Amino acid sequence: MEITDVQIRLFGGKKLKAFATIVFDHCFVVRNLKVIKNHKGYIVSMPNRKDDSGIYRDIAHPINENTRKMIATRVLDAFQIELAQQPALVGLADDLDKEEVFELT
Repeated sequence: MEITDVQIRLFGGKKLKAFATIVFDHCFVVRNLKVIKNHKGYIVSMPNRKDDSGIYRDIAHPINENTRKMIATRVLDAFQIELAQQPALVGLADDLDKEEVFELT
């Protein structure tokens, strides 16, 4: 399985920094992944929705660590590239610290 496309939509929120769409093998798409800044750095959150009991549940998520790391790496790399191309769009350029931890939740 290979990620064949990543699209990033920057968002200037305090914590929510971008939305991502990823395509696997040119044939399966997952939309609305989120790039979020927290106290550790940047994380990639899988798409989710609130259930009837008010708990947020992932709609789609990786089931092994290798896939989790592959998704996080590709999304955060694309986020950094998009941010470098359009820093003024949402004023995030000063917010991105190259030393921060990037991970997937």
